Amino acid sequence: MLTLKDVKENKDFKHMIKQANSYLSEKGYTEHGFRHVNYVSKYTEFILRELDYDDRLVELGAITGYLHDIGNMFNRKHHGISGANIVYTELRNIGVPLEEITAVTTAIANHDVDIGKAVSPITAALILADKSDAHRTRVNKKDSTFIHDRVNLAIQNSEIEVDSEDKTITLKIDYDSSISQVMDYFEIYLYRMEMCKEAASYLGCRFRLLINDLELLGHVNYQE
Repeated sequence: MLTLKDVKENKDFKHMIKQANSYLSEKGYTEHGFRHVNYVSKYTEFILRELDYDDRLVELGAITGYLHDIGNMFNRKHHGISGANIVYTELRNIGVPLEEITAVTTAIANHDVDIGKAVSPITAALILADKSDAHRTRVNKKDSTFIHDRVNLAIQNSEIEVDSEDKTITLKIDYDSSISQVMDYFEIYLYRMEMCKEAASYLGCRFRLLINDLELLGHVNYQE
């Protein structure tokens, strides 16, 4: 039975994650290497576990989070679909059951902002984990004037909290507005936050966004 440990030790997956990060770095994007995929893996697993999904689905969520950005080694455009195809082939080659492969690859194919949508618990948790990862440590050029870099530099800390009783998923951000205005954050991340609201709704929860302890999203419940 495939585990996250197996995936992390796979030399081919290691190489592809490095190549994806190298390509995006050349294009001027923020870090998409091992720091990012470990973060996304950790929080995809965390969300599913806190909402009491079964252990195997939680493990598959962690694996999905770790592999979700491999398609970036080819191109940023539709990297979810290309990544899903790569992961499908690799997992078939090592004998992973087809039903588990499709659970992982469907989520990977649907995490991208252009065409993504929460269509399964793993997909929903992956979207929430991936879109929450904005942080100053992801910026490759600290003196950049690019708005995406400035927004990430302004984020001192970010974390996801899950309240299974209250049915809320909260993204808490500590933001330094002397580096970049909070409005800049929404210029870049508004659609991603809308994706998070829909993903949380799929999981039966309400999504809340708190920036410097001020709630900026969360009053709308898609289930109502």
